[in-house]
Amino acid sequence: MSFEQSQFETRAVHVGSAPDPETGAVIPPIYQTSTFAQAGPGRHRGYEYARTGNPTRTGLEECLAALEGLRPGDGGGALAFSSGMAATSTVLQTLAPGDHVVLSADVYGGTYRVIARVFAQWGLDYTAVDMTSPDAVKQATGARTRMVWVETPTNPLLGVVDIAAAAEVGHAAGALCVVDNTFATPYLQRPLELGADAVVHSTTKYLGGHSDVVGGALVTRLPELYERAKFLQNAVGAVPGPMDCWLTLRGIKTLALRMRAHCHNALRVATFLDGRDDVAEVRYPGLPGDPGHELAARQMLAYGGMVSFRPAGGVEAAQRVVEATRVFTLAESLGGVESLIELPGVMTHASVAGTEAEVPADLIRLSVGIEHADDLVDDLEQALDAR
Repeated sequence: MSFEQSQFETRAVHVGSAPDPETGAVIPPIYQTSTFAQAGPGRHRGYEYARTGNPTRTGLEECLAALEGLRPGDGGGALAFSSGMAATSTVLQTLAPGDHVVLSADVYGGTYRVIARVFAQWGLDYTAVDMTSPDAVKQATGARTRMVWVETPTNPLLGVVDIAAAAEVGHAAGALCVVDNTFATPYLQRPLELGADAVVHSTTKYLGGHSDVVGGALVTRLPELYERAKFLQNAVGAVPGPMDCWLTLRGIKTLALRMRAHCHNALRVATFLDGRDDVAEVRYPGLPGDPGHELAARQMLAYGGMVSFRPAGGVEAAQRVVEATRVFTLAESLGGVESLIELPGVMTHASVAGTEAEVPADLIRLSVGIEHADDLVDDLEQALDAR
């Protein structure tokens, strides 16, 4: 059976994870090796050196491509990296000095940092705009624009960007449309089916799902972009180890189940916060009153596991809340089975302080886990009441 033609949950379990043909092991082995024996000079069985390729990594890449909707013969493919920023940097390395990138002003701090403080010195030009406005994207796009970088929902304000509209603007200018799909995952949103040319992930987050591995991925439907990125993957060498690939594959098998729980709990949490008089603002696309709700309903299966809010009382109040939770752990990152709470302005997004990508200092970001929703609501209630 060709599992690439099957439903999402079946692909997540089976693509890239065929039983071992030598032993019959249902879970494929971890190929913990740096090199491979050759029958003669240049005569090998598909693998030479583990930076160039490893069977465990191949399995992960096949699975990622299938989850993003690529089928055999579609062209392109998936590539795994040692981190989400390694995947992001590889995509940017396919550009040249003098090229121009349009990106969201509300973008992951690491993405903004690498563009503004690394690639800008190399000669890359960029414009950060409010990408929830297609007109703003169009106005920022010019003759030198070679890439439109979309992140939706955005991090950490959870704005929703129209992927099809951004892709149309980019293509009209001769630019690629790349979507950071980390928050949504391919279970909730498949940008390639909406017109995007490539997708990047921090597989550290929901794809791995258990806060025990760091990784990244690039998936593209363009053969030429895939070949260029594959060359860079090998030439630069920011590749994941086989154990990291195996852990990510293991996490992906339960992705659909986990995302349903994340979405259910996040809606409960957001609804609770939205009803509190001592909460000034709640951002969650699943709330009917959220600015991105209608668009998210069209391009996503559900609304994700991330919630951001601002308590009444400013920065001091926000500081007290994040230090008072008991079920929510004060920590960076997101997408694991456990619930996390943070202040992006001084944690994940500290690197963009004082820039156009700066986030409100009193903003609290929640990564809502898969614990019981009642316990999560009770925890936030006591933290807010403790102020």
